[in-house]
Amino acid sequence: MDALTNSSSRLLCFLVVCALFLAVFVGSAFTPALQDDVDTAHAEAAREMLTRGDFVTLHINGVRYLEKAPLMYWLVACSYQQLGVSDFSTRLPIVAAMGLLVLLGMKWGGRAFGPRAGIYTGLFMATAAGCFLFTRVLIPEAILSFLIAAAFYCLVSALDEPDAFWSWYAVYALAALAVLAKGLMALVVIGIPILLYLVVTGEWRRWREFRLFSGFLLFLLIAAPWHILAAIRNPESANHHGFLWFYFVNEQYLRFLGKRIPHDYNKLPPALYWSLHLVWLFPWSFFLPLALRRLVMNVRPGKPMDFADRTRWICILWASVTLTFFSFSTNQEYYTFPAYLAFFLLIAAGLSAEENQANEAERRGYWLMGTTIFSVLLKFAAAAALIAGLWQSRNLPFVPDIGEALSQTNTEDYTLSMGHILDLTGQSFAALRLPAIVAVIALILGSIVELRLRIKRMHLAATFALGVTMAGFLVAAHLALIRFDPYLSSHVLAERLKPQLKPEDHVVIYGDQASGSSLVYYLPHQVELLNGRTTSMWFGSTFPDAPKIFLDDAGFLQLWNSPTRVFLFVPDFEQKKANELLGANKQLFATSSGKVIYTNHN
Repeated sequence: MDALTNSSSRLLCFLVVCALFLAVFVGSAFTPALQDDVDTAHAEAAREMLTRGDFVTLHINGVRYLEKAPLMYWLVACSYQQLGVSDFSTRLPIVAAMGLLVLLGMKWGGRAFGPRAGIYTGLFMATAAGCFLFTRVLIPEAILSFLIAAAFYCLVSALDEPDAFWSWYAVYALAALAVLAKGLMALVVIGIPILLYLVVTGEWRRWREFRLFSGFLLFLLIAAPWHILAAIRNPESANHHGFLWFYFVNEQYLRFLGKRIPHDYNKLPPALYWSLHLVWLFPWSFFLPLALRRLVMNVRPGKPMDFADRTRWICILWASVTLTFFSFSTNQEYYTFPAYLAFFLLIAAGLSAEENQANEAERRGYWLMGTTIFSVLLKFAAAAALIAGLWQSRNLPFVPDIGEALSQTNTEDYTLSMGHILDLTGQSFAALRLPAIVAVIALILGSIVELRLRIKRMHLAATFALGVTMAGFLVAAHLALIRFDPYLSSHVLAERLKPQLKPEDHVVIYGDQASGSSLVYYLPHQVELLNGRTTSMWFGSTFPDAPKIFLDDAGFLQLWNSPTRVFLFVPDFEQKKANELLGANKQLFATSSGKVIYTNHN
């Protein structure tokens, strides 16, 4: 598998990429259970959209939820309608978006830079660390990334084929859908790169081809109706702001400035923000120097533009604007997900060109060898760390509930996607033996095969060996995530509680709903909140039709001391406050990973 010289070899590579995608993304769509916080909160919003028949105003636990754009919830609700409510049907729209990104990457890369670059772009998208990590919870970034990438592809196609007027209308339609996926941020990430591109390349002179008037009308026809209906159904009043202020001012403008009400978002330190992209693009970030080297060789302002040149320029500006924009705002690690395909297109172009040149000149390819050796050494170091953990925990018993064995000293790092790694102890590592062994085998065997193939100048096979290695590592990561299920989700407690619940019983979460949102999603029962008028519940609670689910200490104690049976869910970090409130007047019903459910009556 060293050259893509015929259709059969291209088909084989395509099928391998598809197989790796299925193993990494489809294989992980069934398990584990949905997590607390945004995962089950967003799933619940989609389910209530379907059960209420209201596709304009989102609700969570019966409370209006106006901070998010609707497209992802529409897609999940449609998935529920066709397949029923399940963990798989919840994740299906995200998996489908990733599949479309892989296919688009192969189509775009192949058209711009040749068959090898196209296959590589799909391979990178299917096996990159960030693409896997940021699709573990129900957030719209994968859907948004596909819409933005497709908009840029249609733009380049429209500029390359002046008679393809449909491509211009596709740009406007995809931009409108991106707004419905994430809000006004999508216009920034799409609009600014396009404006810069037109100025830098001089192609603004073709403005008469852009279908500005009819395209803008199409954009409004798609993007405007939901915003108008949401404003009408959630108006301003004397007692609270309406949709327009909350959605546009609070959730977009003030969030960008870090002044959102209530304040619940952090900003990554600049050095961490920029350097972490080497992790999110791993292992393909190793080849960024090759991409930069090839860009220097190929990007020349003022020369006649073809499809490849236009792709290079749009990718440079697309990635630069996205990363720069979010460096100034409050940010989460996954905010720059929409730029990943731009990076992968450039990396694929550089790597494939370098490999083709090495093959044609029958040289070793010192850039390739140096990158491969560095990559192999790093993977060997990771394997050695895992082996050390396995050796140190060899005599420790298996822990059924990993949450009971985790350290609880690093809560300030929980805003990072991999912050819980810092909680690992020897005892908790004993619960991760299987995924650790799978990861070690993938890292060591894959690295040996990759290095051997690279030495033999079988460059295509060597790159695929790295992709297979990474896919094996991500399968191991998924096995580890399953072991973390009781810690990240309250699904286990919901399943224990479900058979005991009667219609007249009360289920209450202590504190913010996000800490136990799995109960809201998995229980067929109204859930109340004790001192939980916070974060995503705050604004919706100000509407007069908000359900009476918000309790203070006095109201809760009155309910707790009544003949009515009450189940109180308490997350680990609220134990002290809950114990002070309840005293000895409580019975332990169930516990899991430090989270408990108390009841007042058997």
